[in-house]
Amino acid sequence: MVSTIFLLLGAAISYCIFNIISGLRANITAAKRSGLPYYVIPISPWNRIGQIFNSIWVPMYKLLPRKLWQDIEPILSTNWQYEENHKLFAKLGDTFLIVSPGMIICYSENAEVLHQVTSKREAFPKPTEAYAILGQYGQNVLTLEGAAWRMHRKITSASFNEKNAALVFKESIGQTEGLMNMWLGSDGLGNKTIKTLERDTASLTLNIIASIGFGLKILWPGQEYPPDADPRLAKYATQGAPEGHTMTFVTALAHTLDYLILLLITPKWILRNIPSKTANLAAEAESNFVGYLNEFLQDKIEDVRNGDSTEQGLDIMGALVRTSYGESPKNGSQIARLSDSEIIGNAFINIVAGHETTANIIHFAIIELATNPASQRRLQRDIDSILGDADPKTWDYDAKLNPLLGSMVGAAINETLRLVPPVVDIPKKITSPQGQSLTINGTQYPLPQNTTIGLVVVASQRSPRYWPTKQSKISDSETDLDDFVPERWFQTESAKVSSATVEGADTEDFGGYAGSDTSAQLYHPPRGSFIPFSDGARACLGRRIAIVELVAALAVIFQKYSIELAVDEWASDEKVSKMSKDEKAKLYKTAQQKSRETVKLATSMITLKLHENKYVPIRLVRRGDERFVNWVDL
Repeated sequence: MVSTIFLLLGAAISYCIFNIISGLRANITAAKRSGLPYYVIPISPWNRIGQIFNSIWVPMYKLLPRKLWQDIEPILSTNWQYEENHKLFAKLGDTFLIVSPGMIICYSENAEVLHQVTSKREAFPKPTEAYAILGQYGQNVLTLEGAAWRMHRKITSASFNEKNAALVFKESIGQTEGLMNMWLGSDGLGNKTIKTLERDTASLTLNIIASIGFGLKILWPGQEYPPDADPRLAKYATQGAPEGHTMTFVTALAHTLDYLILLLITPKWILRNIPSKTANLAAEAESNFVGYLNEFLQDKIEDVRNGDSTEQGLDIMGALVRTSYGESPKNGSQIARLSDSEIIGNAFINIVAGHETTANIIHFAIIELATNPASQRRLQRDIDSILGDADPKTWDYDAKLNPLLGSMVGAAINETLRLVPPVVDIPKKITSPQGQSLTINGTQYPLPQNTTIGLVVVASQRSPRYWPTKQSKISDSETDLDDFVPERWFQTESAKVSSATVEGADTEDFGGYAGSDTSAQLYHPPRGSFIPFSDGARACLGRRIAIVELVAALAVIFQKYSIELAVDEWASDEKVSKMSKDEKAKLYKTAQQKSRETVKLATSMITLKLHENKYVPIRLVRRGDERFVNWVDL
């Protein structure tokens, strides 16, 4: 009996080894046939088990002769795209293959490749299995492909129009003013060190997305709800949890987003029963949040059935309910409708996509402008020119948005998106049994079925092939493409590489905003080299909304205030007040160096952000009361 067990075990091990070896040989053969440079690795960078045990198998792999792994050593790191960006492609080629026993991955920073792949949705679909985890609250526009995706896209895109973008502009102004009042403190003077910038910008965009997603008005501390507000909505803005909940809506949503990865990968019964405060808090938050989603859904269904539903305001869930529960067309034609779980799923995914990504960009933009005072001053001059001292509540969307997008405000946003895009690597896949070919400089490179493609956005956006560049002023680098230089967007020289037309590109109109993500007044890089929100049919639905939020937030903040790096770590306020100008310049340079090093520590989980309690402290000061940024240049 024992010998039989060992025999079967040996046969199973031998079979596994055979599959590994034969799989690797087949993948190497296909890689050679492609004509692209390729590199062999024992475990795919996208293998989930390999990622979990990365700290174990990588040191073991490095015990082998160095020549086997030295070229691809950076790829053994889970954060290599952001850490290496263009530098690795400069060494290995702008498009290369990583071959493992179970997978071929094609990584590219080539704008021509990125444009091809994003333009041909059916030839290069999204690997939906990688996003399946985000469908546990209901299938949605992110987790689907094919006909189901087309239906979801057309239904959900209806809310993302210019009329609603104007409403977002107004809401973003009001919410940013609430954030500013909190930063200024009870005395209204400001000039206090803020260590919670990332959390505060997350609260800002959370408040905005509550309005966008559900039509809710979330208040900042000290604000009061209008007495004539809908009581069903007012209860969600209270400081205490309403009946049936143990958390307020804002707290439940914030904690759900904080622990989202834990919630997505861990069975709920484990979270509820293990002796862990974090796990228990995550489970409680999710339970409350899902309860709120269902309450919102039922309220909005009731409105539609009672004929009380209107299209006033931007309310994504309300719009989805109106589409799915409204009356059928009088001509008898059928319209696409979402199930209740699909309505909730799409509302949820819009919260995830619209909240954290925008919060991260506001967070990084503020840090970069504090770290680069000359750019901040130019931004303020442009705001003065466009907006003057007009009350933000009077700003007209149609009259002011485009001038702001074409100014230093738009340039600073674009430069932040170039350096720290929300997603560093956009995944695609080849599903056709015949495979697909990539065309690079007129040559075709065939790739087999099941090849995964990683469009490394963060590398393409730092490639000197596509961007105006000068020698760095803050390092010994020959280019300044790793530096925050929004002024590069005012480069008038045309792009170095033309954007070729892609044969077979999608031409169907799926709805939503179809304009450019950059102002016509700013530099336009080749198509594919700047896609912080992806591109083509599967580009981010809410990208116009995100840009509007960013413009409004930066304009409100910098119209009357400046942001400085806090220097408390090295000198007290009293000590700073006694410093000479040269001493202050040296002190601020120390803060700048630490700020830049901290931003380099960002890591990509769901989105690119600072993790593990890393932060850059700042101060909000009234313009005219600055200690550093009104004169420091570098």
